[in-house]
Amino acid sequence: MATTRTRVLILCTGNSARSQMAEGLLRARGGDRFEVYSAGSRPAAQVHPGAVQAMAEIGLDISGQHPKPLSQFLGQEFDYVLTVCNHAAETCPFFPGRAERYHRDFTDPPAAPPEQQAATFRRVRDELAAWLDELFFAAGR
Repeated sequence: MATTRTRVLILCTGNSARSQMAEGLLRARGGDRFEVYSAGSRPAAQVHPGAVQAMAEIGLDISGQHPKPLSQFLGQEFDYVLTVCNHAAETCPFFPGRAERYHRDFTDPPAAPPEQQAATFRRVRDELAAWLDELFFAAGR
């Protein structure tokens, strides 16, 4: 008997850092329980190297992931849509449908001063992990 996996879409503007790290974290933590995607309203050309490095530091390889446009997922059904940027009114995308929606603003690591970027990527990675644990893995979930 086939098990239905929980479909999750994680959205941000550039889909190069926060949403990519969240995708990698949820995919690793949730295993076969989840089908996880991320996308952006204005996707960057590549996943930010700082995101790849921060994830590698905890043993997760997201180097094979790539930014995707939100339009790629229009018309698909998701159980959850998560937004991880706070420019919601202007730049963080809205995804139509019946999915449960959760939003939390996370600092944009690439916007940090160069000397603080690595630490910011690590902090945001850890904040994302805690938030995803709270949403999907807390007792009773």
